[in-house]
Amino acid sequence: MGTPRIEYCDITKITDPRMLAEFQRAREQGTPRPESHAIRANVPAVFWSFANAWRDTFVNGVCDHAVKELCRLYVSKSVDCAYCGNQRSTKAFGPILMEEDVKDLLNFEKSTRYDQRQKAALTLAQAITWGTDLSDSEWETLYKYFNKEQLTELGFFIGLTMGQQRFNRLLGLQHNSVLPGTNAGLAPDAIGATK
Repeated sequence: MGTPRIEYCDITKITDPRMLAEFQRAREQGTPRPESHAIRANVPAVFWSFANAWRDTFVNGVCDHAVKELCRLYVSKSVDCAYCGNQRSTKAFGPILMEEDVKDLLNFEKSTRYDQRQKAALTLAQAITWGTDLSDSEWETLYKYFNKEQLTELGFFIGLTMGQQRFNRLLGLQHNSVLPGTNAGLAPDAIGATK
C-alpha cells in the first residue's frame, strides 16, 4: 500500500475519547473511512469541523440520506476519487440503494434507473461539481422536489464532499491503511482489492 502525501496522525497517541469513538464509528460504519479521518486528525479543529458537518448534513439532516449518498457518489465519479468512490453508506446501501444504482451516475440524465427527484438532486450535484449554471426550469424542478432547507443542506453537503474528495484523491489514500481489518462501508468490488 502506498504512503499518503500527508502523514496520517498517530492514532495511538490520541487521548480524546470522543475522537477515538469517531474513529471507531468510521471503522465500523465507513463513509468516511478511517484513513481520511487520520489526515484531518493532524489538526483537531479540522477533524471536528468535518466530523460535525458530516454528521449533521450527511448522516442526519433535513434531506433524505439516500439522495445525499447518490450525490456524494456522483462527485466521486466526477472527480475520479477511487478512495471515496469505493465507499458506500451502510445507512443507504441495502435498505434503499443497490450497487447497480452507482453505474449510471455520470449519465444520470438519460438513465431510467433514477426517479425525477433523484435526477433533480444529481443536476444540482453536477452544477456544483462542474461550476455550471442552472436554468430557471432546473431551479423550478429542484423546488418541485425539495424545500429551501433541503436545498441549502444538499448544496452545502455537495460542496463539502466535493472539496474533500478532490483533496483525498490528491493524497493517494488507500483503504485499510488505518485501523485495518474491516470492510465496513466498502463497495463489493473494493473489498477484494484491500485484502
